This record gives sequence, C-alpha cells and structure tokens, in this order.
Amino acid sequence: MTTEEFLELLNQIKRMKCESQILELKSAGKGCPRRLYDTLSSFSNQDNGGTIVFGIDEENDYEESGVYDAQDLQKKVNEVVRPLMTVAQRGGKNFVAAEIPGMDLAERPCYYKGQGRLKGSFTRIGDSDEPMTEYEIYSYEAFRRKYQDDIRTVQRAAFSTLNQESLEGYIRRLRKGKPNLSQMPDRELYELMSITKNHEVTLSAAMLFGLYPQAYFPQLCITAVVVPGDEIGDIGEMGERFLDNERIEGSIPEMLDGALKFVRRNMRTKTIIRTDNGRREDRTDYPMAAVREAVINALVHRDYSIHTEGMPIQILMFDGRMEIHNPGGIYGRLRTDQLGKMQPDTRNPVIAAALEVLGVTEKRYSGIPTIRREFAQCNLREPEFADKRGHFVVKFYQEPRKTVNGLRENGAEIYNLLIFCKTPRTRKEICDYLGLSSTSYAMQVYIMPLVEQGLIRLSIPDKPKSPKQLYYSGV
Repeated sequence: MTTEEFLELLNQIKRMKCESQILELKSAGKGCPRRLYDTLSSFSNQDNGGTIVFGIDEENDYEESGVYDAQDLQKKVNEVVRPLMTVAQRGGKNFVAAEIPGMDLAERPCYYKGQGRLKGSFTRIGDSDEPMTEYEIYSYEAFRRKYQDDIRTVQRAAFSTLNQESLEGYIRRLRKGKPNLSQMPDRELYELMSITKNHEVTLSAAMLFGLYPQAYFPQLCITAVVVPGDEIGDIGEMGERFLDNERIEGSIPEMLDGALKFVRRNMRTKTIIRTDNGRREDRTDYPMAAVREAVINALVHRDYSIHTEGMPIQILMFDGRMEIHNPGGIYGRLRTDQLGKMQPDTRNPVIAAALEVLGVTEKRYSGIPTIRREFAQCNLREPEFADKRGHFVVKFYQEPRKTVNGLRENGAEIYNLLIFCKTPRTRKEICDYLGLSSTSYAMQVYIMPLVEQGLIRLSIPDKPKSPKQLYYSGV
C-alpha cells in the first residue's frame, strides 16, 4: 500500500477500534513482538491474506504508540517471511504495515517450522489466530495430492456382502451404449470402475451396494432429530428432548430415501391459494426438491477419509428451521459465495459418477441453484450455506423472504449481503460475493442504494472514492 493509503488505514483503525479477519494490530513500542508466526501462518492460509499493523497498542484503547525502530522491525519481520512493507510517520511516531499475501492452496498449510506442521499451522477465525486441527491440515494435503478416499479398500468386506441385484443393475446401465465395456469381463470391469481395488471391495462399492455398510463404518450414516425448540438442549412440554429421533442406515440410495421420509413426516403441509392462477396448492414447510438436493450433496460430498469416518451426517429440525451438517468442509478452491456459480472440485468422483449412472444424481452441478430456485418460488427466506471448521452446514428457514426497506431479497441476496458486510469488505470482495464481473455495476445497483438508506456505511466517509474504501453494515 502507499503511504497515503496506510495513513487512511490508521484513521480507520482509530474510528473502528477493532481487528478483523484481515487485520492484526501489534504494539511493538519496546521491540519486535516475540510471537508473530501464528498470525503470519493464519494470514498465509487464507485467500485474501492479511495486514499486520505495528505501532497500535490494542490494550491501551488502541493508542497510536508507534514502533521502537522501523528499520530494525522490518529487518526482523523479513527474517521470518517476505511481506510487502510500508512505513508511515504521524505525530512524530513511526508505524509499519506488513501485507501478507495468501499462499496458493496447493502449497498450504503455511506453518512455523520451529513447531512442525501439526503444531505450527494456524487459521484465522474472526480476529483470532487458532491452531489448525489435524483434519484441517489433512484436507490441504488431500487436495494437493488428489487422494481418493472413496476408493480406499474395506478389508473386512467380502464381495458377497454387496447387494448383487443392485450391482448387476448398475453394471447393465454402465454397459448400455458402451461397446468396449460390453465386451469386458465382469472382474476386469469391477477393477476399472473401482468396485474393487486389487480384488478387494472399495468403500464406494460398500456405500453404494453394501447390504449393511454400517457393519464396517458405524458412523457413516445419518442421524436425524426433531428438537422441541430453537436450539439443541431445548425441552418440550413433557420434558422430551426430541420429538422424533432416528438413525438412518443402509447404502447411500437407502439413506437418501430414509432421510426424505423422516423430513416428510416431520413437516407440516398447508394449503394455499396461488395469486397468479387462483388454484389450490399443498405446500410443505420446506420444498422437498430442495431437501433432496441438500441430502444428496451431503451424501456425495461428505469426507470419507479415516479422519471423519466417525462422524455421521446430521439432520436437525427445529422450530422454524432445518439444518443439515456434513462432515468435511468445502473441497478445493471453491468459496461459499461461489456455490452454484462455478464448477467445483469433486472430493468423491467415483461415488458421484456411479450415482449419475444409477439415475440418483445428474452430476451437472445444479444442486445449489435448484435449492435456491425452489425457495425463491415458495417465497421463503434464502437458504444459508456455511463452511465451518471441518464441516459444511446448510440452513433452511420457514419464514418468508425478507425485505430490507422495500428491497425484496432476490438473487443478489440483499439480506445476506448485509450479513456478509458485517465484516468490512472491499469493492472486489462484494463484487465476487455477488458473482458479478463488473465492480462498478455492483456498486451502482446494489451497494450505493444501501449506503443511501444508511444500511451500508463507509470506512472512509470523507473520501468515498478512495481505493482503500471498505463497506460495512450494522445488521
């Protein structure tokens, strides 16, 4: 950043008095801070990187205390990492900014070698640097090395434990219209299509065609509960913790059917009169087409590695909302705001391809768009998708789509945009979130109307066109 931009950032810090996902403050008044590696690691491990500002005393009401020696501080920071350094002076005091770029996903995690990969890898959570879990570290390695956990072998599973009728139906569908496969012996075809690997049954075969896959993986199932309240732990009028509670087992197609039956019997159905044609229509709390897509996504894209095989998929039904928790976060380079807008990397390609052959899925990456479309057609609040630490969460709501000062929530997700901007955002971050290619269009059509209504604020209000401008909401 330029010196002018750095001074503007100092003004912003003075006004907001807080750190953020991409901003860390260090005092450095009496020397170089001893503990820097955790922030350097966490900033390097996120796409947008981050900036460390030295010379702000957070513990003393964010006083601009300055640094002890700007030249020596830069030298010591550069011994650890090579950031872009900027020095600025104000009120006779020196301040130093170190801009840490995000490391390429294929090279993560960035870690402090003095503590090793397992203890020296950190991730940024809000304004805090937290040690990475073993699974978070593994997930980077799995993507980098293209591990296929869905075709690891299950040594206890004999071929006779597969449902032969289902398997034969799959093979018939697979061979249809493919002359080369039609001439191939069954045993060779099993190896080719990862039904077996070195003549041992694979995990994908067990999960797709197994008579009882949970004999080998007890927690590769779905646990579904109905809670008498808004949160886990709420108790009903008779002291009941759950209004319904089921462990859904079997193969992936069987678990899909079981999950949909569970959701159906625990949803209300109301009759409405459509305003466009005057016809009566039965409508459930949540559109079943959207529920189906969400459950399929969980079954197909969950992590099947040894790190998560003890974690079931969860369906939680509360008063007014439903949540589906999926072990394993988003795989690869995709971000939450890109879901349904970009083609994702596939964590379990064999399972995904087999379910397409079986007619269970389409494998056209239409799941998220279908979910959003179904909720929009029912005039229900936009679903939420969250990539948590080691798991992915889908939230469905029964409430109508919200309006914000007359702006109806639509494909641009006005309401969710305000939530997104609770953390100050750049123009580019907002544009990427909206899935738009034109920053000026995003600002003119979506952001400036919200600024005019006071729903979005400027971090540098006296310089609205500043390249360092950030936009934040008070929602």
